[in-house]
Amino acid sequence: MTDHSASTTDLSARGAARVEWIRSRMPLLARARAEFAERLPFAGHRIGMSLHLEPKTAVLLETLAAGGAEVVATGNHGSTQDDIVAFLRGQGMTVFGSRDDDLDQHHRNVASVAEAKPTILLDNGADLAALAAADPTGIIGGTEETTSGGLRLRGELAGRIPFPMIVINDSLLKAIGENKHAVGQSVVESFMRITNLMVNSKRFVVFGYGWCGRGVAQYLRALGGKVAVVEVDEIKAFEAAMDGFRVDTADGLAEWGQVFITATGHPGILTTPFFEKVADGAVLANCGHFPWEIDVPALRAYAIGSTVLDDAIERLDLPGGRHVILIADGRMFNLAGREPKGNSLESMDLGFLLQSLSLERVATAADTLTLGAQPVPEDIDREIARRMLAALSAAR
Repeated sequence: MTDHSASTTDLSARGAARVEWIRSRMPLLARARAEFAERLPFAGHRIGMSLHLEPKTAVLLETLAAGGAEVVATGNHGSTQDDIVAFLRGQGMTVFGSRDDDLDQHHRNVASVAEAKPTILLDNGADLAALAAADPTGIIGGTEETTSGGLRLRGELAGRIPFPMIVINDSLLKAIGENKHAVGQSVVESFMRITNLMVNSKRFVVFGYGWCGRGVAQYLRALGGKVAVVEVDEIKAFEAAMDGFRVDTADGLAEWGQVFITATGHPGILTTPFFEKVADGAVLANCGHFPWEIDVPALRAYAIGSTVLDDAIERLDLPGGRHVILIADGRMFNLAGREPKGNSLESMDLGFLLQSLSLERVATAADTLTLGAQPVPEDIDREIARRMLAALSAAR
């Protein structure tokens, strides 16, 4: 027995070593883990999770398990890390999925989590909530991590979710700490690492000036990039202009930009009319949750040929002698690209404490919450702000 067994053991050991480092730098979750071990708020509950399976998430799941939760989990498409899956399985958790899963297999993984009949959901993109809308039996509530998931809960799923869903992304703490600063940093770092291109003097176009778009634009400019913003909301577009960025339409910037990064949470941001006009050699990348902001099927249909240059870089030849570079197949490239790191440990310590205390509120006081999508309760936001400030002061 085998090479497969030895390989699994090696993967689990590698995952354990990586999680040990992450755990040692997440003091907010360490405190919550100790508190949960005393209170056991999740005793008798099965938490079903669909969230990026990477080391920081493993520490979150350890924290929930310390509070008495049984965990059944899967990752998001393209971002699962196999050593973390092996580690979590070694901790007795039921985990579905692998790095190489295609989109159909990912959907089957999510369905497997739903079929396990969780009582609480920990969702990312509202995939679990969408399944639960058809059969919500036994579910008392849950949390949703993302902008994209919040839009789905308030859009296509509005009125169909008969239990409370706390949208973590509604928290101003998450918006500032994780979305603006951590996503901004990780997107720029991932662009440089994956492409080996420098930022200085390069022309970037950021689609969306929400919190993630703000951070991406800010950190690109801080490293010497020339940055323009596309934003359909007049107030946000005004803010981008007042912050000193060029503001224009996708059509107006298609021939100016050298790198185009989508950060909107909405589908169909870059489509065929854009591909018909975009400058030769442009780099296309997405940092939104779903791989739908760049219409990759339309791009492939428009292209006359393609070459895989790297495991996260593809060249697509276009009519008229032009070509574009597609990063990570249009998926969230700071987590689905090569050697993914994602957001900083400190930001995810804050974000996952929001998750943990919000899930505790669902487990212990769901009847105090309204049905459907809603923001993080204010008392939780303020408690976490106090804890984060204390942690930052301790690091001085």
